[in-house]
Amino acid sequence: MQTLPPHSRARDFQRRPKVGERLRRVLARDRYLSVLLVFVLTVAAVSLMNPAFLSGKNLVDLLVQAAPVMIIGCGMTFVVLTGEIDISVGSQYGLLAALIGITSSPGEMGWSTPAVVGVILLAGLGLGLINGLLVAVARVPSIIATLGMLTILRGITDQVMGGEWITDLPEGIRKLGTGTLGGVPVCLVVAGIVIVLTMVLARRTQLGLKLYAVGGNPDGAACARISPTRVRLFAFALTGLFTSVAALVAVPQQSVIESGIGAGMELVVVTAVLVGGTSIHGGRGGVIGTVIAALLLGSVRTILVFINLGEMGTYWERAIQGGFILAAVLADHVLSRTPASVEADEAPEAGGAT
Repeated sequence: MQTLPPHSRARDFQRRPKVGERLRRVLARDRYLSVLLVFVLTVAAVSLMNPAFLSGKNLVDLLVQAAPVMIIGCGMTFVVLTGEIDISVGSQYGLLAALIGITSSPGEMGWSTPAVVGVILLAGLGLGLINGLLVAVARVPSIIATLGMLTILRGITDQVMGGEWITDLPEGIRKLGTGTLGGVPVCLVVAGIVIVLTMVLARRTQLGLKLYAVGGNPDGAACARISPTRVRLFAFALTGLFTSVAALVAVPQQSVIESGIGAGMELVVVTAVLVGGTSIHGGRGGVIGTVIAALLLGSVRTILVFINLGEMGTYWERAIQGGFILAAVLADHVLSRTPASVEADEAPEAGGAT
């Protein structure tokens, strides 16, 4: 066997990326791995401090608590992939929660459960379409359009609720939040279906390819005759629909609907998407990272309880969420300069089904 001369081996060694560079490329390509590592290490550390954290009931509670963020986050991931953002989902969630209470409560409209479900799904889809029309058709910057919608919807919700709580939800609606299917909470079953559907949509269809193209290379997308207007309209409409789905399976978990429900949810959802590795500039990211980040964020409050922070836990939770956003944006800025920054495992296959 022929042996390379020493100077050739030296040049070959120099061409090999250093360990730090290889790690940087891996994290740039698979951003969700770093989030998964942080989540695993956090769970391990808290479990050492308090073994009860790993009890089956607590783990199920963590999943249930994170379910609405995971559901809405799947839609928000598509919005951010197109280079846009929707900060009105918390107000959408609040208004939809109020509608659930008003339409289903025997003391209000008293509609049947199927009728309530149909109306809420249509309302969520409609709210998403309004956002999509403002951004994709009227060309209003998404941060401005959805900020305006956030304020409008919150005002409508306050007016509808009148500062009161709805306390007489019927049993049919309650079962959407507290019921089980095969021993699994309904909200987890629904979240699983949404996650699988969006993963397939993003990775195996031409529509998924268009989502990445519109956010990653708008000029190339235009040359390929991809309509950014239709793609963005779809992403916003889907987010509104998923927000209504999350409201239907999460709001009835409580026996009452509070007047301020949904406030601040947009921060958690956007944080989950960005921390999960979806680039704020669009074109890179995926649903897997969002789901893992939603689990991480959803566990923060419980973790603070298990480490006995008491009333200070609420303030620390907000600080931690803000820190996660800052860390995600900085990581995106640094890793975006790496040639291997396209997340191969999350990008759709070009030959996917239509």
